[in-house]
Amino acid sequence: MQKILIIYTGGTIGMIKDDKGVLLPFNFENLLSYIPLLKNFPAEISSYSFDEPIDSADANPDFWIQIAKTIEAHYDNFDGFVILHGSDTMAYTASALSFMLENLSKPVILTGSQLPIGLIRTDGRENIIAAMELACMTNKGKALINDVCIYFENRLFRGNRTSKFSADNFDAFISPNYPVLAKIGTDIKVFEDRLFQNKLDFLITHTDFCTDIAILKLFPGISPSVVKAITSINGLKGLVLETYGSGNATTDEEILTLLKSTVKKGILVLNISQCTVGKVQHGKYATSIKLEEIGVISGKDMTTEAAVTKMMFLLAKNFSQKETAKLMGLSLRGEISQ
Repeated sequence: MQKILIIYTGGTIGMIKDDKGVLLPFNFENLLSYIPLLKNFPAEISSYSFDEPIDSADANPDFWIQIAKTIEAHYDNFDGFVILHGSDTMAYTASALSFMLENLSKPVILTGSQLPIGLIRTDGRENIIAAMELACMTNKGKALINDVCIYFENRLFRGNRTSKFSADNFDAFISPNYPVLAKIGTDIKVFEDRLFQNKLDFLITHTDFCTDIAILKLFPGISPSVVKAITSINGLKGLVLETYGSGNATTDEEILTLLKSTVKKGILVLNISQCTVGKVQHGKYATSIKLEEIGVISGKDMTTEAAVTKMMFLLAKNFSQKETAKLMGLSLRGEISQ
């Protein structure tokens, strides 16, 4: 029998009201009362709740570290982990955990809901049960899924490929540049050829992040003064540049000069597309050639969530600028298409 640990961190899914309408903190016994099927679930289920569950809007690296350390502390005693998390920043947390948990050989599946578990129409019940089923799946005695994933509304995604795209719909997440890992209907269909395979199976947990980064989203009419203000932030070490289409930016000489001087100061500048689908292709158009020439790195088809967390992760390693730039452009945990 598989042993699964449910980790509750906060979020809508754990909001249960008492008879007076007061929201109560997460309690596994309360969860069982709303999902009685878990009592007969073919796995040994344990739960762990953060002392102070948070709204996911307050997620930060300290929060990610707390999750990673919880998994590390219980890693040898469980076959899989289901993390209950608020949906707003779930893609950031999933991306961060993918970089933090090196050589992962067990499933770490984040899920949540758009409606509290206590409501009749909640999507939380199905999400939890399906995430549990996926976390229990094996192949030749070993975990089938060895990755940090997100499960929402009948689909399993690679965590560092997802973005939340809807604040209202149950199907709140998309994986724009990588196909789903599994679909849940009357049957569970896992696309095994899409699963990430770690070469080693001993877990290494990384718990350092550098938050001295910024995001600069280009828009028609952006002034050089805005670019200068952001690139001149004291202590800035990394900049995620959101450009148009396949990585195109304005040819304004003053703005390009500012970006060039930013790179020369040793600040990492990563180019990702504002488009939901597609990738940065330096050289496809003349406007992107100029960025490549001044030392801006192509983020290819990374999501903003993956780009931000990967940059925080790598900058904390204190590699040389050249080595960090090289690693930003390589796929470390399946976050970039080969």
